[in-house]
Amino acid sequence: MPLRVVRSDEKAPAGMAAGATPLHPMIAVKLWENPCWFSFRINYLGLRFNLPVYGWIEQRYRLMRPQYVVLYSLHLRDGIAAKDICASTGFPKNTISRAIQTLLRRRLIRRVADQRDRRSYVLRLTAEGRRILDESVPPMVAWEKRMLSALTRDEQQALAKLLARVVEASPNWPSSLEQEEQG
Repeated sequence: MPLRVVRSDEKAPAGMAAGATPLHPMIAVKLWENPCWFSFRINYLGLRFNLPVYGWIEQRYRLMRPQYVVLYSLHLRDGIAAKDICASTGFPKNTISRAIQTLLRRRLIRRVADQRDRRSYVLRLTAEGRRILDESVPPMVAWEKRMLSALTRDEQQALAKLLARVVEASPNWPSSLEQEEQG
């Protein structure tokens, strides 16, 4: 890639935002000299979001990440089944099941019969669950906006579209490296 990396002991080059902090040398290596460039960037940015946000949520609301992920899923689409949450999060079924049990005990969600199939159940937020989300989502959105502030609005929209294309292709990926080798 043609972009030049600034070492921590160098003066920032022309074009770098005034006051921008130079990258740690190892971050620069992983950013520009890494054959797995995409996974590094996604994981690094994911951790820069997840660690502070979910740490704050755990401290403030005593909710572990899988529990909050269930609440947030219901915030986006109330009245869905546990299998829908599993399919959209990447968490294993047993992790989501434990999270749901904890949220039911804390009365942050409730389980009700599915109107379309009385043999199935869907999950719904309680008033207390909704209150937690009303308080916690705005700081999450603000954190994400801060992360994306290095990009213009057009760049943010382009990034969103490109990442959506990668996510949309993900059902076609093998679920393990062994499957890839056999294919």
